[in-house]
Amino acid sequence: MVQASASESASEPASASESASEPGTRVPAAARKSAPMWAVVLAACAGQFLVVLDVSVVNTALPSMRADLGMSAIGLQWVVNAYAIAFAGFMLLGGRAGDLFGRKRMFLLGLGLFTAASLAGGLAQAEWQLLAARAGQGLGAAILSPSTLTILTSAVPEGPARVRAIGTWTAVGAGGGAAGGLVGGALTDLLSWRWVLLINVPIGALVLIAAALWLSESRAGARTRLDLPGAVLVTGGLATLAYGIVQTESAGWTAPATLLPLCAGLALLGAFLLVEARTRIPLMPLKLLRVRSVSAANVSMFICGGAMFAMWMFMTLYAQNVLGYTPLEAGLALVPSSLTVIVGSKLAPRLMPRLGAKNVSLIGMLVSASGFGWQSTMTADGSGYVTSIMFPGILMMLGAGLAATPLASLATSGADPGDAGLVSGLINTSRTMGGALGLAVLSTIAAAVTGGVDTAEALTSGYAMAFRTSGAILLVGALVTLLWLPRAPRGTGDAP
Repeated sequence: MVQASASESASEPASASESASEPGTRVPAAARKSAPMWAVVLAACAGQFLVVLDVSVVNTALPSMRADLGMSAIGLQWVVNAYAIAFAGFMLLGGRAGDLFGRKRMFLLGLGLFTAASLAGGLAQAEWQLLAARAGQGLGAAILSPSTLTILTSAVPEGPARVRAIGTWTAVGAGGGAAGGLVGGALTDLLSWRWVLLINVPIGALVLIAAALWLSESRAGARTRLDLPGAVLVTGGLATLAYGIVQTESAGWTAPATLLPLCAGLALLGAFLLVEARTRIPLMPLKLLRVRSVSAANVSMFICGGAMFAMWMFMTLYAQNVLGYTPLEAGLALVPSSLTVIVGSKLAPRLMPRLGAKNVSLIGMLVSASGFGWQSTMTADGSGYVTSIMFPGILMMLGAGLAATPLASLATSGADPGDAGLVSGLINTSRTMGGALGLAVLSTIAAAVTGGVDTAEALTSGYAMAFRTSGAILLVGALVTLLWLPRAPRGTGDAP
């Protein structure tokens, strides 16, 4: 395989298709010809699968971690939150670094850090070691994840082929999140909680080798200096805001431990916008926010993330705490939903040329909202697996798959090629921050309804209210999408 060298001239000619579809992205023609398209898609999607899998894979292993390492209840909560905060906080920085220093280089760096941190977490002998490793995983994921989408959009010319590639990327990512409960439950029951993290090491090593061989380097034109003040402010702001959001689960929304980081995070993000408006080469050009497709798609993705992300946790809790399923049984119960989200993500590119990207995303939100409404009718006795878990889960995740692909396509098609990595990081940040906020809000609502009572009936009432609220959020998202999201530019799914 021929690989692109870091020292290759920015003026090296590109192929005709590259020039037509990505005029601001430097990709050597020789390297592009040597890398089969399926190989690029496989490497990028494998990296995204690992990133999304580790958001949820540790959930079923938490009791075993606590028993083995003698962790506190707060420490156990931070096994999940350390990853989420680092992931959300560094996402924009990771996306822009890929534009400036090379998408392949950032892919390899992020995956290498993620794999090393997984090894450290799997071998941890103390609570602080595990939490540090989880934060390291989140940092690696923030560097890696934007590059996975940008590598696809840079390698595939704009049009139906790119939409299909984005559909595959969405399906694999959604499948990673959906498979987390099953994979975590199986590894914990059959081996040990350590393998929830150690499994990433051989897979990460294989993907690193494949990426080094198959991916070609690309970046947004000539290399420029990174906007360091902007990077510090946005990373600090997002991380502080995420910290405040996750504090709501234990401290509530009005506690100083919540309000102080929330206010500090918003202040840092405000300062970031002021800096970006004045700096010559900003980390995030504010002109992006004036591109209607970018801003509207990100708001819609934020709302979808807020409504849908908590579904896996509440379904797992309902199955285990109310219906008495084991961790493995709970994971198996969600397999139909896991498969359906992949079906929805692969079906969306086929529907977009006929119905339009905007309409497909609307249909997805409405289908998902109907599933959340159905799930909110759950009872403490379960009334049968098929109607209490399987069918509602299928509707929720079919809609999620249908909605995500057109939103990602619209967001990335509306920006200049030179900003591809940043836009990829932005759409991922919107989904991650929406999910973190949604999880905190829905957990608070469920806890308020439960009132501290842990009977099956009380827990079911709390979970049902969380699902009902998610359905209402999705209806709001559908209205926002209908009124704000524009029709796609030509070649991305809508009719011209």
